[in-house]
Amino acid sequence: MAAFIDRVTVHVSAGNGGHGVSSVHREKFKPLGGPDGGNGGDGGDVVLEVDASVHTLLDFHHHPHQKAPNGKPGAGSNRNGARGEDAVLRVPEGTVVTTADGEVLADLMGVGTRMVLAAGGRGGLGNAALANARRKAPGFALLGEPGEAVDAVLELKSVADVGLVGFPSAGKSSLVAAMSAAKPKIADYPFTTLVPNLGVIRSGDVTYTMADVPGLIPGASTGRGLGLQFLRHVERCAVLVHVVDMATMEPGRDPENDIAALEHELREYDDELDLVGRLRIAVLNKIDVPDGRELVDLVRGTLEARGLEVHPISAVTGEGLAEFGYALARAVEAHRASLPAPEALRITLTPKAVDDGGFVVQPDPRTDGWMVVGVRPERWVRQTDFSNDEAVGYLADRLNRLGVEIELAKAGARPGDAITVGDVTFDWEPTLPAGTLTVEETAGLGGRGTDVRLETNARPRADERLAAKRRRRTPYELLEPEDDDPSWDDAP
Repeated sequence: MAAFIDRVTVHVSAGNGGHGVSSVHREKFKPLGGPDGGNGGDGGDVVLEVDASVHTLLDFHHHPHQKAPNGKPGAGSNRNGARGEDAVLRVPEGTVVTTADGEVLADLMGVGTRMVLAAGGRGGLGNAALANARRKAPGFALLGEPGEAVDAVLELKSVADVGLVGFPSAGKSSLVAAMSAAKPKIADYPFTTLVPNLGVIRSGDVTYTMADVPGLIPGASTGRGLGLQFLRHVERCAVLVHVVDMATMEPGRDPENDIAALEHELREYDDELDLVGRLRIAVLNKIDVPDGRELVDLVRGTLEARGLEVHPISAVTGEGLAEFGYALARAVEAHRASLPAPEALRITLTPKAVDDGGFVVQPDPRTDGWMVVGVRPERWVRQTDFSNDEAVGYLADRLNRLGVEIELAKAGARPGDAITVGDVTFDWEPTLPAGTLTVEETAGLGGRGTDVRLETNARPRADERLAAKRRRRTPYELLEPEDDDPSWDDAP
């Protein structure tokens, strides 16, 4: 039998983006046809998706490390790399995704709900995409970005309409088996049920689900027994039913004390959820045993005074199960009717401030230098091949156009100070000329990607070709020297 796992820690890594390629088109009679390097493909994402056929987190217990494929690098002839496929992790409904610190990232409800847990890295641009009117022949390409790596905690909270709670061996599993088609393990010793059992029940026109929670004992809310491990499964239940054992032989146990102890544990677990307020029905089980039916008359008045609806039943003989089922159906219907109508999805757009440059310059306490913090500068640094001088110069131009150097100067940075962008630290050598030039006026300094071979046009004009043809066909002594032809200076 497969184990039931409801809490795991997963270590996921998205795919890295493929590198762009630097390539030059070549063919016969066209040795320098321009850049044609393709872009790298994006890395695959790690996606969580709710699947109705999955009921446990067992797969992630055995395989906690998951990785998405990387994007393919680009190639010459303007061939882009393929995107890495997404790694789709199937999880059961009711899975809560949190960080290691307990911050809730998502609560996955509804079959088909998806969440990108780790985003794949962007693919790098090839030199064909980097070419423009100023930079006609880039001799470099951008690197692909690494994918995100995330450590997350997946915690399953069962989705059931009715939750059965009570002391060990109170008959909760027997009740689920008697009212549904579920076949839980049933035995006559405490803590037989080690995992929540879920059953589907139909009473009249109402269909609802019922789950039993492994036996709770005093101190369960603090971790004693199995209570703290499985109390999370009652959080989503609309109605809680206290299953009372009418045949217990333990000293100091009676129905009233059992209910009082249970309410205390539910209140201590999470008072804000108001779990005690959901405890509306008390089931007096095992009335078929000797003295069980007589005990019902002794405790019914006390339990009804607590505001509980009392139902004497026998999970073995089936006595009272029909009435109990209809009572649960009424309670579930009342809860469903009280739920607010689902609101339409509203998307909030927050425009960026006019003076927001997308980065900030702040002192770096580690090096007594400066730090440039921002999404775009840090991404540009990750995409730069620092073994290529032209790529480094292109990075400097991009940072210059973004206004990084101006902000460094305003902050008080001086030439030679250590500047940290992302994981790279370098000495600042300003490229801004002296004066009061703006960013637009200084953009494009350095002429990255220029090639003199593309600037030189050695092809003769039509009139020059015609004159050369005439000279070849005319006897040499009949030709008259041209004033602007220096070749006639050395003629015999």
